Amino acid sequence: MKKSKLLIEASYDFDLLGLVAPIKDYKIAWLINRSLGLELKRDADYTMEFTNQPTLVISQYLLEKEHGFIQLLRNKSYPVAGQARFLIPELKIMDYFLIVQDPANGLDLPTCIDELSKIKGIQNVVKLDITKLKSRDNLLTY
Repeated sequence: MKKSKLLIEASYDFDLLGLVAPIKDYKIAWLINRSLGLELKRDADYTMEFTNQPTLVISQYLLEKEHGFIQLLRNKSYPVAGQARFLIPELKIMDYFLIVQDPANGLDLPTCIDELSKIKGIQNVVKLDITKLKSRDNLLTY
């Protein structure tokens, strides 16, 4: 019997910012909202189940726009079975990821990075190249 494989190519049509900010998720969401004039709101935790590994439970804040969204994801999961995992394991230094999918360009990314860098509590803001991440599929939360 002949086997067929279904090949799916994911679309990464968003910008990704990595944030080093060792503060609580609700506090960083509030600081980002205040600094950028956004309205990120707490959404249901993002859950990924794996075979032979603990479940990944990530807190997320979301702002849905007419033609896109802005999403704040915590990198480190809540501990499940006594073990915490990372959304993007190769970037354990990053505390949060800000995903910006805004085709209308309502948010200017260089200005956004400058404003986020000024926030006390955020130690570093980096624009990341999604194509270079091994576990980039974990960012497809929609």
